[in-house]
Amino acid sequence: MRRYQRHFSLENVGLAGQRVLKAASVLIVGAGGLGSPLAMYLAAAGVGRLGIVDFDVVDASNLHRQVLHGASDIGRRKVSSARETLQEINPFVCLETHAVRLTRKNALSLVEDYDIVADGSDNFPTRYLVNDACMLAKRPNVFGSVYKFEGQVAVFAHPEGPCYRCMFPELPPGDLVPSCAEGGVLGVLPGIVGSLQANEVIKLLLGIGEPLIGRMLLFDGLTGEFHVLNVPREPNCRACGEAKNDLSLPESSYVCEPSAMTVPEITVSELNAMRQNGQAPFLLDVRKPFEQDIASIDADQLIPVEALPERIGELGAPPGDLIVVHCRSGGRSARAVQLLRASGYSRAVNLKGGILAWSQEIDPAIPAY
Repeated sequence: MRRYQRHFSLENVGLAGQRVLKAASVLIVGAGGLGSPLAMYLAAAGVGRLGIVDFDVVDASNLHRQVLHGASDIGRRKVSSARETLQEINPFVCLETHAVRLTRKNALSLVEDYDIVADGSDNFPTRYLVNDACMLAKRPNVFGSVYKFEGQVAVFAHPEGPCYRCMFPELPPGDLVPSCAEGGVLGVLPGIVGSLQANEVIKLLLGIGEPLIGRMLLFDGLTGEFHVLNVPREPNCRACGEAKNDLSLPESSYVCEPSAMTVPEITVSELNAMRQNGQAPFLLDVRKPFEQDIASIDADQLIPVEALPERIGELGAPPGDLIVVHCRSGGRSARAVQLLRASGYSRAVNLKGGILAWSQEIDPAIPAY
């Protein structure tokens, strides 16, 4: 009674509403930037049963935004860290952790076991998977996403509104999607967007206010402005439209940091040996300039991968030379190698693992950012 007395004072909540929250269950997809405020505020609000699904472990690069976790949690499973934090916030909430990757084999059974799903995932395949599972299970999907300085919040898969596929019918190609490391995100932004998601979850559970059904809330962190975009249901949507036909769950094809596509590659050990033997190949860095300021392995030239198609003529090596292309982890450089080979640079190869592999295997003094 003491814990929730400020809720009791609200006309639209009160003791009856608090009992509704106590009896409710919410599945949170992801224990990262969005999942942190989602889980913390829903636990604090007294939602009776919270499920958290996340297969990842805590990394130092998570800590500027994923406030469920601390420095001592680095290397631990996120769900384990999350459980301890949430139990401290509210020991009266039932916490269920699922240390698995969400896939087409387990998504429907997980979603069906909760009243509402709050999607805090950071990649497109999972968003489509969550949407389609929610449609099949008839569960509302409280969606959120962040990128750089901007955020989005909406309620999808509700009987009265559209689903995620009404806005974005098909999964974009993995090689066209910037990774978290490439795009970046202001640390405070997931806190704002995840809190807005928690607000939508509580409104849906209590049946109060005007949830973002058929509307998407857009937030610009640089201007501090909010805008609302109307999102009608698409009549021909294959998930929720009139022509829907035997919807089945998609399979994930990539995650936040896309793995390198199949292209010729060499290891960091091989590159290091070539350098030691005085046979250093031409090294092309396809990261952004700010990344080179953070960590450098003395590339001969820097051309960001997105600028490479227009600047390929500036390349300081002839088409017949061996060109080793690197980025942070191997994804962007693989795309660059594919482009170079299609343009006549037949000996272009990818540096497997990129800067991260170099830092781990060759020179620990190189920051692994």
